[in-house]
Order: sequence, then C-alpha cells, then structure tokens
Amino acid sequence: MHDLEHKVAVITGAAGGIGRGMAETFAGAGMRVVLSDVEEAALRSTTAELRADGAEVHAVVADVSVADDVSSLAESVLRKYGAVHVLCNNAGVHTGSRPSWQSTLDDWAWILGVNLMGVVHGTRVFLPVMIEQNEDAHIVNTASMAGLLTGGSLYGATKTAVVSLSETVHLELVEGGWKPRISVLCPGLVDTRIYLSGRNRPSRFPDVGPTPSGWSVDEARRAFKEYGVAPRVVGEQVLQAIREERFYVLTHPEYGEHIQHRTRQILAGENPTLLPPPGA
Repeated sequence: MHDLEHKVAVITGAAGGIGRGMAETFAGAGMRVVLSDVEEAALRSTTAELRADGAEVHAVVADVSVADDVSSLAESVLRKYGAVHVLCNNAGVHTGSRPSWQSTLDDWAWILGVNLMGVVHGTRVFLPVMIEQNEDAHIVNTASMAGLLTGGSLYGATKTAVVSLSETVHLELVEGGWKPRISVLCPGLVDTRIYLSGRNRPSRFPDVGPTPSGWSVDEARRAFKEYGVAPRVVGEQVLQAIREERFYVLTHPEYGEHIQHRTRQILAGENPTLLPPPGA
C-alpha cells in the first residue's frame, strides 16, 4: 500500500503511547486519522494537539472489549469519511500476578477482553468493509515481543493469540485473493504508560490479583523511560511495513537471539528456559 495521502486510518488506544506515535506518523504522511480510546480526557487532549499541528483528526471514545462500541466506532468513521484504509488494532493493557495462577478471573476477563477480543472485534467489523471497498487497505495488530517469547504470563498469552490470529488472517486474505493486507506489530520495550493500565480498568472487574513481589510503579516508570524506544519511532516502522506490505514488524532486532533460542528448544523437544534480556 503506497499511496497513503488522504487515506483514512483508524487507531485504537490512540490517546497515548504507540497509538499516538502511529497517529503522528500517519498524519505526517498526509492521512486522515481517526483516534479512538477509552480514556476520554486523554483522547480530547491528544486530538487537540494533533489538530494544532495541522492534522485532520476525528475522535471517537470506545472500549474495544465491547463489541457494540467497536461497531459504533466503524459507523462513525464511515459517516465521517465513507471509507477506511488502515486499521490499527492497538489498544492494550497489562495486568496479572506472578505466579500466574494467583491472577483473578477478573484479571483474565479484562486482559483478554482488551488485548485479544479488541483485535477480534476490530477485524470482524472493519475487514469486511475493507474487502467490499475493493482497494488497497491494511490492518496492523499490535502484539508484543512477549507474543514470540517464553514466560509472558497473562499478557504474553494474549499477545501470542494475536500473533496466531494475525497469521491466519494473512493466509486467508492471500488465499482468497482479497486486496487488504495485514501486519503484526511485536515491539520490545517502548516508552509508554502501559504499566499504569489499572487507571482504565472498568469497575465491572473489581477483583485484582496480588501485585508481583519486587514490582513498583516508580521502577517501571524509570525502566520504560530509560530503556524504551520512543512511540514515534515505532510509528515510523509501522508506516514502512504498511508501504512494504510486510507482515512481521519487529521493532527490537536485538531480540532475534531470544526468538531463535525458543525455536531451537521447541524443535529439540527441550523444556523452556529464558535467556537474559538484551544488554543485561
């Protein structure tokens, strides 16, 4: 997909982090950008800032874990622009305890609802529209390096599912001869506030599992700031993948050894082990 000027991009989880990085990048490429997020105040602020920079932006509050919200998002986009060319199923949260079996069913319901079902809802609603348009279009599903490696707990389980689902949709689109293409984004550490996901946790999931020992917000904030890449950098990588119709978007090549390690253990029938993080 090469001609992006004036095309319509829809991004969930767009009020901050990777979603905002993609929005800034797409706007810079001349696209019309639809921002969606569950965090209304942050969405208003991001929308105003992008418009002040000259971007054409439309904002819609939506909880991607709720199918009706995603359907309403699509209706709003089509009323406003009449088409959608890029969909970024990006909204995500992090929760859960270690050991993982101490996580509550509410922990599981919330993280599965956003990280996995959010992708399912977006794909089910928008992909038929893209196919019906019969023109170039692209979906980007935000997974994680945790979806390719061992030991990601609840978060990794959801992101592994996103990788698998995205691979399936890719094959189905190619085999069916349909024009839309798809990418799966698997970032390493990015300078976002996902460690503060609880700020958007719905009241319908009140039962929170115990905090993992040794974890603190201050330490997480420091690590994400010190070692995380800028969201705009990830946005630029996503834009390039869309232009190249490239499926896997790996933002941190230094994790290649870790992916190879896991693959070798699978093929050798070995029990899983972890390598130290890159740079450790």
